[in-house]
Amino acid sequence: MNEKNQILIEKVRELQDNPRDRSANTAVILREKRILSEPLTDSEAGRRMFLRSLFGFLTVGVGGWIAFFGWWLTNAETRSRWFRRVFEFNERVSRSFYSPARREKEFSASAISPRRVNGDLGLRGELDAPAWTLTVAGLGREVVLSLDDIKQLPRTEMITELKCIEGWSVVVQWAGVRFSDLAARFGPPELTRYVSLVTPDKEYYVGWDIESIMHPQTLLAYEMNGAPLLPEHGAPLRLASPTKYGIKLIKRIGRIEFTNERPRDYWAENGYDWYSGH
Repeated sequence: MNEKNQILIEKVRELQDNPRDRSANTAVILREKRILSEPLTDSEAGRRMFLRSLFGFLTVGVGGWIAFFGWWLTNAETRSRWFRRVFEFNERVSRSFYSPARREKEFSASAISPRRVNGDLGLRGELDAPAWTLTVAGLGREVVLSLDDIKQLPRTEMITELKCIEGWSVVVQWAGVRFSDLAARFGPPELTRYVSLVTPDKEYYVGWDIESIMHPQTLLAYEMNGAPLLPEHGAPLRLASPTKYGIKLIKRIGRIEFTNERPRDYWAENGYDWYSGH
């Protein structure tokens, strides 16, 4: 111990031995820097103490919430359960407003947007258009269709808005057959609760509730903006609908299955809303 520290210790001991000497305290002895206010009234002193206590309380409270939020972010199970409840609530609200009689806005040809390519899941293999077929199954029934078979159904055209969950949108002219027409002709004898749609390579898959997919503006489209679908846009057959976000509008459909079990959905399994209506 050096001499300076020994002197300071002796000074502190002197203070302990002389408790009546109010001019001396450890701050004085240790030469600590102090800032003293002007003398305060009792009410002003009380007010300042209250504000200091309140500030301390708020600081601790905010710190606690930050700690809780940090724990919540790192707890995958809790976060997943919370998001699932939010999505379920959103689905209930969306379904309460849904009506097959309510048609989404349709546009004039002058509003059609330039083509935009987004997403290639299920499209990465080479397309063998002549060999392509669509399997329609459900409730023990299965039929395999060619594109010509599908084109025998009534043709429907519409110019509607395609909305992406990323925030952008385009106006597209679609031509194809209403899903409801295909269901009436090739589907099971009784409607189920859900429909599963999968690409031929099974890399991409979506699930739809039966009410939404039977909407009159939900098409199995084989033309886009007045021309046959291009491979990057889902040729030879894709789903088109203004009632759902683009993540539900599966391209290059290979299999459609009617089911009473809620189907798997690619983006729902990756943290997005299964229903994805707007």
